[in-house]
Amino acid sequence: MFRISRVVAWIVLLGASLAFGRTAQADYAHFIYDVKSGKVLTQDGADELNHPASLTKMMTLYMTFEALRDRRISWDQDILITPNAASKIPSKLGVPEGKTITVREAVNGMIVRSANDAAAAMGDYFAGTEERFGEMMTKRARALGMSRTVFKNASGLPDDAQVTTARDMAVLALALIRDFPREYAMFSAKNMEFRGKRLRGHNNLMYRYPGMDGVKTGYIKASGFNIASAVNINGRRYIGVVMGGKTARIRDDRMAALLDQYVPGNGAPADGALVAYEEQKRPGEGAAAALAMATPTPTPRKEITLGTAAAPARASMTNLYATAQPQQPIVQQPVGPIVGVQIAAAGTREAATALLEQALPVLSGNYGRLAPSVENYAEGGKQYFRARLLGFADAGAAGRACAALQAKSMNCFVVR
Repeated sequence: MFRISRVVAWIVLLGASLAFGRTAQADYAHFIYDVKSGKVLTQDGADELNHPASLTKMMTLYMTFEALRDRRISWDQDILITPNAASKIPSKLGVPEGKTITVREAVNGMIVRSANDAAAAMGDYFAGTEERFGEMMTKRARALGMSRTVFKNASGLPDDAQVTTARDMAVLALALIRDFPREYAMFSAKNMEFRGKRLRGHNNLMYRYPGMDGVKTGYIKASGFNIASAVNINGRRYIGVVMGGKTARIRDDRMAALLDQYVPGNGAPADGALVAYEEQKRPGEGAAAALAMATPTPTPRKEITLGTAAAPARASMTNLYATAQPQQPIVQQPVGPIVGVQIAAAGTREAATALLEQALPVLSGNYGRLAPSVENYAEGGKQYFRARLLGFADAGAAGRACAALQAKSMNCFVVR
């Protein structure tokens, strides 16, 4: 189920090499985003490469929540502490090699205690090795719209090739909130009980800033002090990321100051825009979160809507790696009859056609006569091609078809 093809592995390696067109630095960066309006309220160095540190665990948790949702694992299932997991340095739960923890203990350990052994154990369980799990994480990051992130391990412990940006971490934070709202509530825990011990959490800012309900802190020497935060003020959701803080207190104070300055609506100008999407979604829907850097005043298209609920497209993984640049996702406005499935947007007509040729055998015989469609459009001065299958009887049929494609590791979403 979790086997990664040689082609995908090669693409991941290519993405890592392209991402290192610049060396990651522990430079300061911040990014504050208003989910409802779809506006970037402020940013500084938001697309500069840095090391994620323990913000990496947000992706390990995202993939754990996916496995729980799909019933591939259960909350009470035992997870083996492998030699690799037991060897991790603190912070950790400290369970000896050969013993087990439950999935629930691993999740709480990652959220509250930032437990490196718990994260590594989950990675080893899912993929056999952390290296292979890193490839899976990177592939999932691309599907979510994290165009510059490369993961190498499940915990965020030092690895020169493990990089991200403040913008990409905001994408991941919002994906957790949108895709797993019930599980996300666990991020508000201030401490946890673990086998007779009370363990206190690391996210001190969450305990002193009104309205903050997550997400994660992180530190390694190469990155400085990082934090991804989510606040809900007067029913309105904001996402913030600060990276490269000199100390934990400086990082926390900087996040609080940015939220104080930009969140209350004091007239500070927005310097960009992200594609906003719904904070809640129906369980089982395959559409993933995708946020990317907006291009300056593009020609409006009906399916692109800023500041309203929208179901984002997943750009072609190959195309994202080949360009190694932030991409603005294609967004379909979920209004009216839904009759098709979009697989991806590719950089060439041939690539889009190849995706359709790969998808058709999966669906043949179950959905009547489907009409493959390749549609071109221009964005940012470049041509892209949407790969779509049209002709489904109704939205339910299109949704079932998309689920069948996702079971074969093909990204897709339902369109009008």
